[in-house]
Amino acid sequence: MMLTILTIWSLIKPVVEICVLWFVFYQILVFFEGTRAFQVLKGLIYLLIGFLISQLFGLTTLNWLLKNFFAISILAVLIIFQQELRQGLARLGQQHLFNIDLEESEVVAIIKEISAAVHKLAQRKIGCIIAIEKDAKLKTFIDSGVSIDGKVSSELLQSIFVTTSPLHDGGVIIRNERILAASCLFPLSENANLSKIIGTRHRAALGITEQTDAIGVIVSEETGNISIAADGRFIPIVNKERFISILKNLLLGQANK
Repeated sequence: MMLTILTIWSLIKPVVEICVLWFVFYQILVFFEGTRAFQVLKGLIYLLIGFLISQLFGLTTLNWLLKNFFAISILAVLIIFQQELRQGLARLGQQHLFNIDLEESEVVAIIKEISAAVHKLAQRKIGCIIAIEKDAKLKTFIDSGVSIDGKVSSELLQSIFVTTSPLHDGGVIIRNERILAASCLFPLSENANLSKIIGTRHRAALGITEQTDAIGVIVSEETGNISIAADGRFIPIVNKERFISILKNLLLGQANK
């Protein structure tokens, strides 16, 4: 009986290994898709195929060159993929989106204050960018701005972003129910597929969601349009109800209704 099981396992083992490797390879491609590193990854795949062919046909010189290249390529991979690796490590082990001690009603109240502020700013075509911190701490970006540490309110947010305010340039960072800092510098998105007409404010909102799990809220100064950025993508907003629903979904993991 044991011999039969071992025989069956020896037959299906290669299939299991291929399936596991294929799944891992697919997830890696999905993870890097849309980034500059994706093109580099494709190049490395071509080199790997060349290495396998050189071994198969006994091409000694080519095999030696590729073998030595792969031996030192680990350092190059760490340098090339540093942004993507940093993003992945920052999200590793997260158990809940918005890991705080606030009640759901308190989170909804904060969302409504943000909604009131951005919609009033949008009506006046005053640009703004807000980052809502989740699990990944934004200390580096907080340190780049001016400390506020005030309770989230529509009035405070509006006063920060009016053009007469010395803090209106840069972004605001919110943690729990507090506005921690204003005039913060956010990293610009490095997504090569973005349209050339996307402005700096939107690129910055997208950039911080690429490097962390934060949520970005943006008001366009040119059009007054409101957008939410999450996971390196934009979500257009058409009304207050959708704005509140999307943020609840992103912060509390509720179904978007």
